[in-house]
Amino acid sequence: MMNISDERPIERVLVVGYGVMGRGIAQTFGAGGFDTVVWSRRAAALTDLPPRVRAVDRLPDAAPDLVIESVLEDVAVKQQVYAAIEAVYTAPVIIGTNSSGLPLETLGATLVHPERFVGTHYFMPAEVVPVVEVMAGPDTPRAVVDRVAEAMRRTGKDAVTLYKPITGYLINRLQHCILHEAYHLIETGVASPSEIDRVARLMLGPRLCVNGLVEQKDIGGLEIHGNAQRAIVPALEHSGVPNRYLQALLKRGETGIDAGKGFYDWSGCDPRSVRRQTVTRLNALPEFLKTGLGETAERTTPKQRPVEPAE
Repeated sequence: MMNISDERPIERVLVVGYGVMGRGIAQTFGAGGFDTVVWSRRAAALTDLPPRVRAVDRLPDAAPDLVIESVLEDVAVKQQVYAAIEAVYTAPVIIGTNSSGLPLETLGATLVHPERFVGTHYFMPAEVVPVVEVMAGPDTPRAVVDRVAEAMRRTGKDAVTLYKPITGYLINRLQHCILHEAYHLIETGVASPSEIDRVARLMLGPRLCVNGLVEQKDIGGLEIHGNAQRAIVPALEHSGVPNRYLQALLKRGETGIDAGKGFYDWSGCDPRSVRRQTVTRLNALPEFLKTGLGETAERTTPKQRPVEPAE
């Protein structure tokens, strides 16, 4: 396990991979004042490095405190990266993966030091979205998770800590619960994509911004909510398999805006312009939530309660 010397703050960060996510992750650490290095085979050709970030095509001599792997979503490829890191450095380097769906139990199975393995799940665009999830591997102590989360917070992120590994982390599990039902409603002709997005923007989104997901139910009353659960949950889509409608789109090559078609027809739209507009809105929203909703005004904040087992 990690010794007391490993409790120092993280200062040196190595980002492996320089795709869209890798670049965004490196940008956050560079902007946060960390000694930030990108390891990429294309290091010599990279001309768009963020400020205070440098690139190398071989592992640097000085061991990083934290490695964040952001390469292809392939178990073997990721494990090759981990093996290379552990082969070069004898210092207690923490290895994090930005994988959003691959189980940490599988990814970390070949590690020499699984107690130094965490999930570091950023959301696209990584340099804009304020939340990042930090999740323990099967053998990772809480102190390691907390040390990584503290570094994330120094980059300006709101770090969600998960001390137990679970497929999909917290946020993607919640997202996919909603999306799986939404795809089912589209497939069965109950609602169109635009209708679903309209209610998400006009009702679900604003309500979640104000009171969150669970707190809202306390405010509305759990008796009403409990009765609704008994009526609705049995009727939800519980197949346990990926949605057929979505999988059919993928087979036809209708993969979204870059292909010109997905759930929507994007023909004639410039993908870069659409994404820039999204980034602009995402940048503006957190500040609005702080000021427009009166974060500094008096607000009743409930106390946390321990989770009790159901009888």
